[in-house]
Amino acid sequence: MLDKLAKIEDRYEQIEQKLCDPKVIADREQFTKLSRERAELEDLVPAYRTFKKLLADIEEYEESLESDDPELVELAEMELPELRAQRAELEGRIKILLLPKDPNDGKNAMLEVRAGTGGEEASLFAADLFRMYTRFAEGKGWKVEMMSSNATDSGGFKEVIASISGKEVFSHMKYESGVHRVQRVPVTESQGRIHTSAVTVAVLPEAEDVEVDIDEDRDLRIDVMRASGPGGQCVNTTDSAVRITHLPSGLVVVCQDEKSQHKNRAKAMKILRARLYDKMLAEQHAERAAARRNQVGSGDRSERIRTYNFPQGRVTDHRVGLTVHRLPELLEGNLDEFVSSIRAHFQAEALKASESD
Repeated sequence: MLDKLAKIEDRYEQIEQKLCDPKVIADREQFTKLSRERAELEDLVPAYRTFKKLLADIEEYEESLESDDPELVELAEMELPELRAQRAELEGRIKILLLPKDPNDGKNAMLEVRAGTGGEEASLFAADLFRMYTRFAEGKGWKVEMMSSNATDSGGFKEVIASISGKEVFSHMKYESGVHRVQRVPVTESQGRIHTSAVTVAVLPEAEDVEVDIDEDRDLRIDVMRASGPGGQCVNTTDSAVRITHLPSGLVVVCQDEKSQHKNRAKAMKILRARLYDKMLAEQHAERAAARRNQVGSGDRSERIRTYNFPQGRVTDHRVGLTVHRLPELLEGNLDEFVSSIRAHFQAEALKASESD
């Protein structure tokens, strides 16, 4: 591990020198590529340098244990336990930083929230979850853009899709994909009985044009129609809604929120690219499943990942066994505890798998 870290430190120093070169600064493509590479190493290299200093200090104190000076021996005996504990903690952190990074972690994300079983109650909870994610994103300084929605008369959503852009959005949001279950008394329930409903969340990495090859003339069928709202009411009187069908895969995307046909088409294409990219990644992961044992969890969106129990104010994430009794606070977008716990869990699982390899 130390040899590998030494090579990484050398590369980091080379990159820093190149980034000061006027020729590299003038070459925008090369400068951007090197800047990204440096950013990927900015946590690892300082950790390695601290680790080297710790190893040197430990070696020095261990040599002091053989000294004829009793005060020096006493000092070494006092300092060594703390230094060894720091070494173990930092070594664990470095091993996690050395894990292969998900190339999509730095990407923006497409968030899709759909009502599942539970009828109107499920659509209301879909709206609650979408609001929760919107507030979480706002707290991170990310931008949320509504792409498509299918609202209900009661203020819920049968489906809502949004683009979230900002720093490392996908790395924070990707583990939210799955089935979210809610247990509460619906406002329409006269007997006070608790109902269980479900909402499906999908978080897709936003695809760039070069990552998904679409022949718009051959692969797409684009239909234009009049937009409609809840209860069949007309949203506007022009044929602005756009439905795009990707013929090779059968994927269909409909956008009607904008009054401009051009804007709806652009949003629909953005959603389609994200779904095609996600489909491509899923197929690649399935092909490499046996070889990639560090890929934790199946990622199957049919899995129930979290339960929100309103009567008890309790939220449980079933993947990591984390339960908190702050449901209202969570729904206001305070997701950091869950996100950090889940990310740490998946990193630890990946680390165990890599060590067994």
